[in-house]
Amino acid sequence: MNYKRSSGIILHPTSLPGPDGIGDLGPEAYRWIDFLAQTGCSLWQILPLGPTGYGDSPYQCFSAFAGNPYLVSPVMLLEEDLLSPRDLADRPIFSDNAVDYGSVIQWKLTLLDRAFAHLPGASKKIRDELQQFHEAEKTWLDDFALFMAIKESQGGFSWDQWEPGLRDRSEPALSEFTHHNQESIDKHIFRQFLFFRQWSAVRKYANDKGVKVIGDIPIFVAYDSADAWANRDLFFLDEEGKPTVVAGVPPDYFSPTGQLWGNPLYRWDVHRQTGYAWWQKRISAMLRLVDIIRLDHFRGFAGYWEVPAGNQTAEFGRWVPGPGLDLFLAIREALGGDLPIIAEDLGEITPDVIELRDTLGLPGMKIFQFAFSSDPTDPFLPHNYPVNCVAYTGTHDNDTTLGWFKTAPPAEQKFCRAYLNTSGETITWDMIYVLWRSAAVMTLAPMQDFLTLDTDARMNFPGRASGNWTWRMPVDATGASMIGKIQAINHLFRRHSREK
Repeated sequence: MNYKRSSGIILHPTSLPGPDGIGDLGPEAYRWIDFLAQTGCSLWQILPLGPTGYGDSPYQCFSAFAGNPYLVSPVMLLEEDLLSPRDLADRPIFSDNAVDYGSVIQWKLTLLDRAFAHLPGASKKIRDELQQFHEAEKTWLDDFALFMAIKESQGGFSWDQWEPGLRDRSEPALSEFTHHNQESIDKHIFRQFLFFRQWSAVRKYANDKGVKVIGDIPIFVAYDSADAWANRDLFFLDEEGKPTVVAGVPPDYFSPTGQLWGNPLYRWDVHRQTGYAWWQKRISAMLRLVDIIRLDHFRGFAGYWEVPAGNQTAEFGRWVPGPGLDLFLAIREALGGDLPIIAEDLGEITPDVIELRDTLGLPGMKIFQFAFSSDPTDPFLPHNYPVNCVAYTGTHDNDTTLGWFKTAPPAEQKFCRAYLNTSGETITWDMIYVLWRSAAVMTLAPMQDFLTLDTDARMNFPGRASGNWTWRMPVDATGASMIGKIQAINHLFRRHSREK
């Protein structure tokens, strides 16, 4: 892909302001896009948009294809008479600073059920669009809605703990369940319709404003997902559906015992026999939601870390070859043309990973926070960046830049100050300034860095099971002063969207 020199901001929709305890796809999303356009930023990077499960993580979703219903905007439902003002009268008082997922989920599901109750009286246009949506997406939607309905009926337990007939997808068991629970299934179809309808409008608005959305595909799917339940032959699972090996990474920068993700691993031989049909569908579905895909854990396509199921850490495992070029050629042939993918090529990178990335011509990632080992040849230092890369101050997995600098070893702090020619008092904007000046075709920073926030605004602590993904942007964060500061660096370093 031929990308233009540009810049952007990382902000997941859950971090937007708003009255319902979590950012959503309502008026604040449109104001955010207006802000991006006014600053001259043409990239908006988000995290996975799927329905969150374990730990509220967007990287542990109940489906690789479904959307997160907690992002549905009640304000937009009001405008379409799918909610009434009375439905919002009992809205709890939520924190503006952080998402309290327990109370938010209860509130949002209550509202979604109320909207579903209004559906029979909705306009013919909405009811026709719902039917069309169901028909267009049924290859994944029927399995997902059934999965979620069964999960609710089974007390929320993981699918391997369901009654055996439902766990193993016995046709008589599924037919009987569907017969008695059609309304529950229909609710989940309706929730997905609302999400996709609102997200499609938000993305169109962004594109019309000259803003492209960078979405995120985790390489692996969650074990407790419709994907694993409905496609057991594609994963290393035993006769009872339990994983025999799971995903993770060995000890690294983030954790001395590695990261034990626990996701089921793909049987790539089976995927190859199908022409990688499931992956073709996954990439195609994602490109209907976003403009550019950040492919998480890209190194896993060259080789991945396999950990025997039951291990308590990821320290003991083995490297296993991934599908490599074969997968991407099949996807490219099926979809036609080059793939708009950013390779998340971080971690333990070996020559085969670099070869795969460069053969495909994909831009890799550069993280400025990783650069200060006192080695001027460090590939994460901006003067060493190639043009074909995407450079970040940090990502959702890093501390904020201010938090990182305050806790970095003294030697790293010293080298950082020398490299930036700064006292360190304005370290975050000093790093943004130098990053924007680099040759990297795309540069991005989390909104927390533009706001010069400390560690308490960090989005994720890798390896920590709970308490992540909660940060919310202050309502006054996108005022004229901030617009002017970002405008200035975009103009100065030829990244302004209106000056191409």
